[in-house]
Amino acid sequence: MLEPLGVSALVVALAEIGDKTQLLAIVLAAKYRKPVPILAGILVATLLNHTLAAWIGFAAAQWLTGAAFQIAVGASFILMGGWALIPDKQEDAGVVSRGGVFMTTLIAFFLVEIGDKTQIATSLLAARFHNVLLVALGTTLGMMLANVPAVYLGEAATRIVPLKYVRIAAAVLFAALGAWILVSALTR
Repeated sequence: MLEPLGVSALVVALAEIGDKTQLLAIVLAAKYRKPVPILAGILVATLLNHTLAAWIGFAAAQWLTGAAFQIAVGASFILMGGWALIPDKQEDAGVVSRGGVFMTTLIAFFLVEIGDKTQIATSLLAARFHNVLLVALGTTLGMMLANVPAVYLGEAATRIVPLKYVRIAAAVLFAALGAWILVSALTR
């Protein structure tokens, strides 16, 4: 039962390191120096975005079933592994909205996360595990595990482990999940 939560958290925590949203967290932290509203904005934006993504993945899995769909999901994870090897570029944090640092972070994170590899991974994980709640909670946990240190430590957090190695670990994890899904689909 906890497998969707744990796998989702691990996948997103690894994929998020060096991702554009983590770079956004670093920029926001350096610019506004208010970690609590930044982290609250990240949490709310991620919960909203990843719950929607998980629901879409879950719905797709309900309509599209069978070995062909499982093969497509497995192949998508392998493609995500290749995508994880491509470094993201830092995006500008923008200006503070009328709602302050919290609303600026919430809006920026929600929008930047659309179409991001962690959002796509959330959809794929929900399709794989057929559990919107645990996948959305797990991917949100993974996002927070990667971004809390980024907010508090700023750029120093990304210097602890070279991003190259983190991207390789994320790519291997995505590829392993894809291979596992493909083998499961082909041996039914």
